[in-house]
Amino acid sequence: MKMKNQLPLLALLLCILGHGLTWAASPATLAAPTGDESAAEAVPFDPFDPFDPFDDSTNDPFAGDDDAVQSVADPIVGFNRAMFAFNDKLYFWVLKPVAIGYRTVFPTPVRLGVKNFFYNLLTPVRFVNCLLQGKDEAAKGEFIRFMVNTTYGVGGLFNPAKNYPGLTPPAEDFGQTLGLYHAGNGFYIVWPLFGPSTLRDTVGSVGDWALNPLTFIKLIQVDAGELTTTTTGAAVFGLRTVNDTSFHIGDYEALKNAALDPYEAFRNAYIQNRNSRIAQ
Repeated sequence: MKMKNQLPLLALLLCILGHGLTWAASPATLAAPTGDESAAEAVPFDPFDPFDPFDDSTNDPFAGDDDAVQSVADPIVGFNRAMFAFNDKLYFWVLKPVAIGYRTVFPTPVRLGVKNFFYNLLTPVRFVNCLLQGKDEAAKGEFIRFMVNTTYGVGGLFNPAKNYPGLTPPAEDFGQTLGLYHAGNGFYIVWPLFGPSTLRDTVGSVGDWALNPLTFIKLIQVDAGELTTTTTGAAVFGLRTVNDTSFHIGDYEALKNAALDPYEAFRNAYIQNRNSRIAQ
């Protein structure tokens, strides 16, 4: 396979791998940058993502494991454990080495600017879900935050809105919206590459995907001179994933090593984290 074709495949792999593993090492996606991520590199980190056991106000992401175990069915535990092991290997073999090299090349201010930019770009996901949940003040905060960071923050690279508490509402997504309307978890599932989820959150991720501007990104391929969605979109997602992971290298390993059964520990932490977000 030609190198030109290998690059987008690698970017796509990093993208989906990261979304599954940044729950243990990051989207990113929906945790608001604090503006001081340099400090986060020295302590357990802040997800898309959707799940980040470290993006919580509690000190112990595995606290309350017993209650969480009882809150979700796990009828395909054999498949889930196999996918957990598969994703774990991909993290150590692919994502972590790439993130370490990325962190070596790009200093913290540059990587923080990239993180701010992507968070700002994903405002539609959070804004619409705030409205769907009837959180008018949070929706207003998301809108004003976007306007402030897009203008004074130079396209979202900087985060001047962080200095105003009303402009930092909790991140919302469709899985949380479904939960608010009493949709149950269904059952727990670990997707290959995408990581931990539930039936409800898997359905919700379709809505998040539809509102994600990066889903529809179209840029010109410099080498081919043609418009594309797949190649450029995968490269952008890959950049975001590696960038987010670069802030938290080592945290996933520390918590995994501290757990007697990492699979159960991260499953329970995922459910607890999601329940906490829905209750906010």
